[in-house]
Amino acid sequence: MNAPALTLSPSAAARIALIAGKQDKPAILRLEVEGGGCSGFLYKFGLADSPDSEDIVTETDGVRLVVDPVSLELVAGCVVDYIESLGGAAFKVENPNAAAGCGCGSSFSV
Repeated sequence: MNAPALTLSPSAAARIALIAGKQDKPAILRLEVEGGGCSGFLYKFGLADSPDSEDIVTETDGVRLVVDPVSLELVAGCVVDYIESLGGAAFKVENPNAAAGCGCGSSFSV
């Protein structure tokens, strides 16, 4: 069975490339899901030095998004985007598996 795709939007890829360049790191964003937050699960983002051997990897414009198999169960089919608005700028996960989310957009439940 093939794992459902993860998508990194072009705007998210551009932002990750900028941040990684400033920190002199590879343009690899790790998305993890942890227990916590106001809705039950919490998205965690960080730059990675390299993908782990079991990671699922997707690439957009030369930038890689990596997710571990356990987190993938909760974010399969998601789109990671970067949004800039008057309220600020942030990475946003559009997760088709989320049954509910919090107002801040950083946590969700299934």
